[in-house]
Formats: sequence, C-alpha cells, structure tokens
Amino acid sequence: MSDAHIPDKPALEGLESKWDAAWRQQGTYVFDRDAAKAKGRAGVFSVDTPPPTASGSLHIGHVFSYTHTDIKVRFERMRGKTVFYPLGWDDNGLPTERRVQNYYGVRCDPSLHYDAEFTPPFRGDAKSLKPADQVPISRRNFIELCETLTEEDEKQFESLFRQLGLSVDWSQTYRTISDHTIRTSQLAFLRNLERGEAYQAMAPTLWDIDFRSAIAQAELEDREQQAAYHRVAFHRTDGGGDVLIETTRPELLAACVALVANPDDERYKPLFGTTVRTPLFDVEVPILAHPLAQQDKGSGIAMICTFGDVTDIIWWRELQLPNRTILGKDGRIIAEAPDVIVTDAAKAAYAELAGKTVFSAKKRIAELLQESGDLKEISKPFSHPVKFFEKGDRPLEIVSTRQWYLRNGARDEALRDRLIALGQQMSWHPDFMRVRYENWTNGLTGDWLVSRQRFFGVPIPLWYALDENGERDYDRVLIPDAATLPIDPTIDVPAGYREDQRGVPGGFDAEKDIFDTWATSSLTPQLAGGWQRDDELWNLVAPFDLRPQGQDIIRTWLFSTMVRSALEDGRAPWSDAAISGFIVDPDRKKMSKSKGNVVTPADILDAHGTDAVRYWSASSRLGADAAFDPQNPTQVKIGRRLAIKVLNAAKFVLSFPVPEGAEVTHALDASMLATLDGVVREATRAFDAYDHARALELTESFFWTFCDDYLELVKERAYDRTDVGQASAALALRLALSTLLRLLAPVLSFATEEAWSWFEDGSIHTAQWPAPLEIAGDAHVLSAVGGALVGIRRAKTEAKASQKTPVSHVTVAGPAEVIDAIRLAEGDLKAVGRIAEITYAEADELTVSDIVLTAQEA
Repeated sequence: MSDAHIPDKPALEGLESKWDAAWRQQGTYVFDRDAAKAKGRAGVFSVDTPPPTASGSLHIGHVFSYTHTDIKVRFERMRGKTVFYPLGWDDNGLPTERRVQNYYGVRCDPSLHYDAEFTPPFRGDAKSLKPADQVPISRRNFIELCETLTEEDEKQFESLFRQLGLSVDWSQTYRTISDHTIRTSQLAFLRNLERGEAYQAMAPTLWDIDFRSAIAQAELEDREQQAAYHRVAFHRTDGGGDVLIETTRPELLAACVALVANPDDERYKPLFGTTVRTPLFDVEVPILAHPLAQQDKGSGIAMICTFGDVTDIIWWRELQLPNRTILGKDGRIIAEAPDVIVTDAAKAAYAELAGKTVFSAKKRIAELLQESGDLKEISKPFSHPVKFFEKGDRPLEIVSTRQWYLRNGARDEALRDRLIALGQQMSWHPDFMRVRYENWTNGLTGDWLVSRQRFFGVPIPLWYALDENGERDYDRVLIPDAATLPIDPTIDVPAGYREDQRGVPGGFDAEKDIFDTWATSSLTPQLAGGWQRDDELWNLVAPFDLRPQGQDIIRTWLFSTMVRSALEDGRAPWSDAAISGFIVDPDRKKMSKSKGNVVTPADILDAHGTDAVRYWSASSRLGADAAFDPQNPTQVKIGRRLAIKVLNAAKFVLSFPVPEGAEVTHALDASMLATLDGVVREATRAFDAYDHARALELTESFFWTFCDDYLELVKERAYDRTDVGQASAALALRLALSTLLRLLAPVLSFATEEAWSWFEDGSIHTAQWPAPLEIAGDAHVLSAVGGALVGIRRAKTEAKASQKTPVSHVTVAGPAEVIDAIRLAEGDLKAVGRIAEITYAEADELTVSDIVLTAQEA
C-alpha cells in the first residue's frame, strides 16, 4: 500500500506537471512489446491516431476529439490490453507552406540555387506582408524553413497534449516528412504502380490559381458567390435565326465546343444534330442532347466550354468533344487562341482577352458582345455555390494538366463495391456515420488525384526519359529500385544515367511534383505500425482496432486510408471507427479559423484545469456536436467541481482506517456496494460500446449519491470504533473509493491518479478495471434511506433550521418494502438526522412528516 502524504487541502493545481513527469519517468504508457507478444494480437488494443497538422496552433476541437480517444484507450489499458497508442505530426502540405510563407516572409522559386547562408527576413514578426513582398528562395531553402517551423510547432503541440493528459506512447511518434515516412509513401506508390492501380493522364483538373496546384475532389467545398446570367445569341448555320443561351461564364466563350439541351426538351428537339456559330469567334459548334441539361435552368440550353465547371467535364467526356482550353495555370486567358479561331475579327476579339484575369476577361467580353449586338441581357446578380479548395481564397478553375491518379472505385465498380463492403464490415460509432462514407464512395466522379505542384511533401519517386528533342517520353517512366528509397528525383539520379544527363536530349528529367498530403496521411497505419520495416510489430497491431477522427474528414482521411488498405491488403485497416462531432460556438455555428470563432485551449486548461476540460469533452457522445462558450464554460465548471470533490471525498474516506479482518456486514454498506456493482456493469458496457458519455453519466450520478447520501449516513458509524458496524463502514467506504476512482480514471486522469497514490502503489491507469464485488446486498436500502434523508433535510430547510438541529420525532411513511429497507439502516439515519425517534406508517409514496425539532434548537 502507498504511504504517500495526503495534503491538508487537496487541490487540482499542479497535478498536470506532477503526473506527466511521473508517467514519463515510469514509462506508464510505453507500448510493452514483450507483453504484446505474450498475449498475441487479441491482447493488443491499437489506435490509428489522427496526426494533427503542424501549421499553427491547436484549437478546442482537438481537445474535444483527442480526449474521446484517450478515454477509450485508458479504459482498454485498464481492461488488461497492451495498448499501442502512437501519435504523428502531419507536417507536409499546403497549410504548412502557407504558414512558412507568412511567418518568414518568403516564397519558393525552384529556379534559384540553394543558399547555405540564407537568413529569412522575418520570424513571425511581420505586421503586414503582401505576397509580392515575399523574398524568393530556392526549393531546398524553402523546405528547410518548413522543417524548422514544423518542428517548433510540434514541440508546442506535444506540450499541450501532455497537459491534456493524452496517454500516448511518445516513443512511437512519427512525422509525415521523415525519411521513414518518405520511404513508406514512395514504396506504397510504387507497389500501386506495379499493380496498375496508379496511372498518369492528361485531363481536366481542378486548379487553385493561388497555390498553383491541382486539387482533388475530396478537398473541395462549396461557397456562395455572386454571379449574373449573360443572355447571348448563337447564330444557326442554316439561317434559321438565333439560339439564346444563358451563362455565368461568358469569358469562356472562345472555349465553347457545343451547345447542349435535355433530350426531352420539346423546344430544342428539332435542333439536335444541327450546328450554330459562336458570337465574336465565328466557330461552328454542334447542338447536342444530354440528360444532365436542366430544362428549367436559364433558357434550357447551355454552352459546353472546356472548362467552366465539373458538369462541362462530364459532357466533354461523355459526348467526346474536343478540348479548347483557354485558361492558364495562372488564372489568366492564355495568349494562343484555339486553332479553330481563324478569321481576323475573331483573332482580334481573342487578343482583347489574352492575358486578362477571369474577372477582367468577363468584363471585356461583355463589352464586345454588347458592341456586336449578341449580348441580349444581363440578369440581376444572384448567389450560387462555387467550388473552392477548402484552404483557398479564390474559386477553382479547370485547366488541362498531366497528373498522377490512384484508382479509388469511381470508374471501377468492383473496387467500389469492395470498399462499400469493407465499410459495412466495420463497427461505426455512431453507426449513422457509415452512411456518409457510403454516400461519398458512391458519389465519386473521378479517380484520386495524388500529385501536387508544390514543394514541401513526399517526392513522387520517378524520372522520365527525354527524347532526342529533350521532350519527356511519358511512355518511358524511370522507376527506382525499392532498396534505394527514399529518394528525391530532383537530386538523385536514375540507374543507368549520370547527373550531367539531367535535362538534356537523350537524358532524363525528374518528376518535380509531390504527393497530395492525403496520399501520405492515408498510410498512417503503415507509418505507425512498422509496415515493410518491422514485421513483428505490424503483425501485433494490424489491422488496427480503432480509427478515431472528425466527421468532416470521412471523405478524405478515412476513405483514402480504406483505399490504400484495400489495394494493399484487401482488408479494412481497422475494426472500429469512432467519429467525433463538431465544436460549435454559442450561436451553434461550427468553429473554424476562417470564421474567426476558434477558441485555443491553453487558457481554458490553465484557468480550469485539465480534468475539468476532459469532463466537458467526455460529456458529449460521439457524433454529437458540442457547444462551447469560453465566456461561460458551464460544463467545464461542473467538471472542475467534480474533480475537486473526488480529491476531498478520497481524503475523507481515507481518514477511516480499515481494521484487519474487516468484512461488510451492515445492510446499508452492502446495499451501497450492490448499487455500485450495477454501475460497474452498466458503465463497462457503455465503455465497450464507445459510449463514454453514458459511462460518465452513470458513474457521476452514483458518485454524488455516494458523497451526499451514503457518506453522510455512515460517517458517524465510521468514526465510532465502539460501533460493531464501524469496520463494515470503513471497508465499504474504501472499496467504493477504489472502484469509483477507477471508473472515473479514463475521464479525470489527474485527480484520480493523485487520490489513488494516497493509498495504492502504482498508477491507477495500469490498475485493473473494476469488476462487480458481488457482495450480497439489497440495492433498495440505499435508495430508500437516501430518500428519507432528503425528506428530513427538506423539512429542516422549510423550518428554517440548521441541518444540525436535533429532531425529537419524525414520521416516515411509505410502501411496506421501503419502510422495511429503512428499518435496516435506522441507526445511520437517526445519527445523520440527529433524530431521537422515528415512527413508521404505510403509504403509497415515501414521505417525511410530523417532524418535531427540539425546543432549544427549533
């Protein structure tokens, strides 16, 4: 037994640093491989933990969802599982690059040479910095700054997560930009390539003109934007008059390849198969039918441009139309007009647009159409959804680029069905989140675009042979040997070539693109679990037991991880997925950086204590949104009150020594423990079912009954060593304390550890999860006597008397079985109520009446 000193005034302050240091020193949460090997896979609980993006600061949503995971992990550890609970840092990707640009005042220019002496102009101290003021630096210099800043962010994140009490194994930490990660990502891709699951194609691509990078379908979000319909006349080539279309993208008129209407639209059926000539550019284009054309939208007939929106891509592909892209990667109209624009007037009109932004081109072409008489009307502005990159500031455009793709079931029905089936084999918490996964999988319109035209990330490990003209031969992709990984093709040289052959005819050229960040994050089970590096570890932890995450990244992180696992192993990467809800502000709006309503957790943790914040997190069920008001965090305050009460109650209970050979003999003590047995059973079932909120609710409710009723009822007997029931009370109190602390330990990780140390050796978090004590007792005794005590307290309050006021007589009425239960603990009830005499009577409900206070105290 522990001989730790119990403080005179227990307090929450300082517990986080005290116990984090102790856990670190004792290796409390380190994965015990020997124990795992002894138990086998069934004795391990492994977690594929979300690696937070190391590009800024954590917010209250991280505290919310990571606490949910930690609660489950602590429960499983106490159940006897050997826990594999790593944590990674998601370093690479566009958010990191943007943060580095703003923090240091730089931008990457791959044409520049490396400067070993470079010093950035700022270190987060630039008050106002425009993109044009950013200093251009080499790719290598830029990547070094990315690595430096993410390492600094990671230290701050780890410090906060330690303060939060996450029981992760910090020795298993990984980074998504380390050599190990790069090797794993590159190896997985090369295996995809070898099996025909990865391929390259020239195709219409969603493009962010600020980041100058392709964007995948999973990274899109709709935002409302203002637009106006331009009613434009196309001229029928048979001389039959004009066809009027309405478009919000008149600037793409030079890229028009057809008009399209619904096949059931009687207005246009006679025109299908005929042609019209475009205004200004005099290009002949066909009028075609397609079911996606909406009869009630605009004039019912639309122009197909390459490319104005995603529907244009579908029409272009399914109707086998030509590609006349006029928009460049910089978001401006390209200088070279499509080859079908041949007349002098048409070329002159195009020249008016070349080099202009989309906005300027739209304004100028409207003027040109008005001058030609082909613009019939401009509607009033209206709001409509437009595709944005989720981290971008301007609407996406569609340009034709060569990119790398990974098959994801969008064009492979067998793979799509397999992904759906694997999702159905998993357990989802809550179950309705499965529908979001299935809807996303079934709604995919294209394969997964995995290449990005950025700098800080995992390099795509390929080169291309150059022909005699120095052009890439895309049919001759040069693939490295897996044993040489990791590589950077912009630095390393393919087998059979020399460095001086880089970029020259007959030589080679490096693939300069990097992988989409999800192409790396989709491999978190492999990164953490030792795939293709540590077979023993991989076999002990994979497939993982749990994937915890937010609902907003089901379409990205969860789906992409499922794809990689299905392609590589033919199985789901986990057995269970636990999906947390969103944090919303007091107005029920989702908290996000873009809305400016994010709350950072450091101040909340410092002000109220970690256990209070963990309690707030645990009070919300998985999948449910939780409101948080930093000005009045009610649930946090309730949690703090509970944590403080745990310390004080433990101190009080431990003041009663348990005599050697003590047994539970008193009816009230046995009743309390029997009631607690029921709580243990129900709370355990709730934890098993990922319902931590229910487990906390049950335990907390009993804890307050224990403190407010049972402790008050037995304290006189527990103090009186001459009472034959003293040993029973002292033992019952100690047994209940031990059980309650363990039930609360997954949530109140610091207060329970502190109280546990006062009377037990070792950490509570590696102690055995409580089991029912199975001490024979009638649970009704505690509830009956507690009910009578409440009635007596109420009567004294109504008489405006102190609770310490002696009572000469009171009548307790109730059903016979309730009265019989109260009689079994009459001595304790009299002691706490200072009652001389109790008269009992039968009634339908429990009532307390006829209370007579002693004359000197009344």
